[in-house]
Amino acid sequence: MPRLAAAALAGTAVEFYDFFVYGTAAALVLGPLFFPTFSPMAGTLAAFGTFAVGFLARPLGSVLFGHFGDRRGRRPVLIASLLLTGASTVAVGCVPAYGSIGTAAPVLLLVLRFLQGLGLGGEWGGAVLLTMEHAPPDRRALWASFPQMGPALGFVLANGTVLGLSATLSDAQFAAWGWRIPFWAAGLLAAVGLWLRGSVAESPHFLEIDDHARLPVAEVVRVHWRLVLLTAGALAVGYAVFYAVTTWSLAYATERLGVSRPVMLTCVMATVLVQGALTPLAALLGDRCGRRALCLTGCTAVALWMFPMVALLATGKPLLMFLGFLGAMLAFLTMFSVTAVYLPELYEPRVRCTGAAVGYNLGGVLGGALTPIAATTLAGHGSRIPWGVGAYLTALALLSLGCFALLPETGPAPVRNTEPAPG
Repeated sequence: MPRLAAAALAGTAVEFYDFFVYGTAAALVLGPLFFPTFSPMAGTLAAFGTFAVGFLARPLGSVLFGHFGDRRGRRPVLIASLLLTGASTVAVGCVPAYGSIGTAAPVLLLVLRFLQGLGLGGEWGGAVLLTMEHAPPDRRALWASFPQMGPALGFVLANGTVLGLSATLSDAQFAAWGWRIPFWAAGLLAAVGLWLRGSVAESPHFLEIDDHARLPVAEVVRVHWRLVLLTAGALAVGYAVFYAVTTWSLAYATERLGVSRPVMLTCVMATVLVQGALTPLAALLGDRCGRRALCLTGCTAVALWMFPMVALLATGKPLLMFLGFLGAMLAFLTMFSVTAVYLPELYEPRVRCTGAAVGYNLGGVLGGALTPIAATTLAGHGSRIPWGVGAYLTALALLSLGCFALLPETGPAPVRNTEPAPG
């Protein structure tokens, strides 16, 4: 299990590094480089629009890779998704800016971002299922939490690289060529991830399935459509909180509050480091107390903390901003530490790779794709404190709370492999 968990964690970290480095670049430099004819705010919104395309592609990736995961096995999905995401990320670093090739630049950016999202849509399902389905029943939440640490590690790698470049290069150098280096580094990281995943064994649960679904997505839509919608709505707030902290806040604080780029990157990175480190501990609670209980607790905490978070952010003081982010991310990890085991347990093994991944990535569209755009728009009006952003995130928390309340508990009892999930 430790070797398997390490391989899942490493690959997920690499893929989320690819995804996050684009979000950081979108917040800091892509607007002026690829949308120079727009105003600063409109350029940021346009850059966040290309950022959102990656989320729109993720459900399609989950359908495509989920089909092969349910038909051919979880292991091939891990290799193919990592290759696609890594190659498209390296290519982003090679796209000339608007000044060189005109409108072709943002179009290429859009296509490559779509391919990034397609690969990441397949990554999550394969990684968490391979880990969860190997784990003993009483420790499934713990072992499945290791892929959930991948986003935190990938984010720290992405932002650490950008922070190092920001500290050593001038603003002109960073805008001219420095921002491309993190994208090129994705090639090396992808090679390491492929090496680690090369020796991973296939899931025993998959090998035990005698009757594979001919078209998994059709079965999921026909039998489990209600479950897909509930899980997507339930996870929306987690995505919204994460990207409000890690992406929108970077643009807001550097552009509106005058906080320096290194200070903001350090605040956000420190928060995500704590979140990643505490994820397995929260998952242990999921093995003892149940998955649904932690999710309800996390949603409630988000609803209570969003207004204090935006008030602390608006101070522009590093320690207060860090405390605001930390409270939000502690609430986030309470939910997302157990989603890697909770979602798969809700589905039958024959369609688990497709069903869990589609629900997870649709939640990303609802929460992650729209949040930077909505928050930037809401923060552009009114007082210095972006109360509109707090209200938006609180409303999403209440929506997710209602969806979690309608879902059944799956743990800490052993997975119900033979009972069909509620349709």
